[in-house]
Amino acid sequence: EEKSNKIIEILAAAVPIDSVFIGKLLAMLAMAIVGIMVWGAAGMAALQIWGPGLPNLPVPAVGWPLFMLLGILYFAMAYLILGSLFLGIGAMASTVREVQTLSMPVTTLQMFVFGFAFYTVSKIGQPIEIVACIVPFTSPFAMLARAAQVPEIWPHFVALFGQGLFALLVVR
Repeated sequence: EEKSNKIIEILAAAVPIDSVFIGKLLAMLAMAIVGIMVWGAAGMAALQIWGPGLPNLPVPAVGWPLFMLLGILYFAMAYLILGSLFLGIGAMASTVREVQTLSMPVTTLQMFVFGFAFYTVSKIGQPIEIVACIVPFTSPFAMLARAAQVPEIWPHFVALFGQGLFALLVVR
């Protein structure tokens, strides 16, 4: 226990705490991307086996290469936003029980966020969809749906910039 505390004291004295949080957040994202790559490889193997019998998917409005890139970027942004929120909760709590208690409302709200973004998929251009594209928690999901249906590219740059700023703000 004392050795662990000493390591934390040295780390806190040597590195700004924001840098520790950002490093931890990026490490968590890297692990998530490794997991996605493993599942993606399994999916590609399944497509090689059963793919010829499946119907073709419609081409997204921005095209497949850009849509896949946006999918990766929006996954990363959603992960960074939610991960920074959970890092903040972990920093506020002093015990594992407190972390679990504080995380429960956030975990529950994640389902509402996803449901709200899913609801706006068929409402492209309507005010409710624009709100979903602006709110940082729903923006990655709503913007990916927008990429599948609207060929405009510039809103994605604005959304990714805003989501990155929000994740940094939450870490601060």
